[in-house]
Amino acid sequence: MPLEAMTNATGRFVDLMSKMLWRHGSMTSWLWVHENGVGKGAHCHLLAHVPAAQVQRLGKLQKGWLRRISGKPYRRGVIHSKPIGGRLGLEAGNPDLHAVNLEAALAYVLKGASPEAASQFGLERLEPGGCIIGKRCGTSQNIGAKARKTWQTQ
Repeated sequence: MPLEAMTNATGRFVDLMSKMLWRHGSMTSWLWVHENGVGKGAHCHLLAHVPAAQVQRLGKLQKGWLRRISGKPYRRGVIHSKPIGGRLGLEAGNPDLHAVNLEAALAYVLKGASPEAASQFGLERLEPGGCIIGKRCGTSQNIGAKARKTWQTQ
């Protein structure tokens, strides 16, 4: 997929995911980061809250969404999807372990942050994010800047 198409493609994917979850009585929060680099090419990291009851359904649909968005057949290994901490329900069964794994996943997707942001948020792993055309990152509105500002003033 050309670099200039990544932002729209990511937007279409999260829209399809959000609408599917809404149709089945669930909401989601998500964030994504685009990266590009030698040997790994342009790609997207997406962290999304998917209720356990919807994980299997999402897994069956996402390859078709990618085919529809890209116009190309799905290639094995393009989607790498797993729950934070490696198993569903970890957030309820072992919240401390889930928190550690969530922090590690978030630090990984934020590895392209500026040195200033890394210092402010205690991020230790920094790597160049490569050339990106369009947006480098995005969030769902319910965790976006306006939502965070509203939450902080309450």
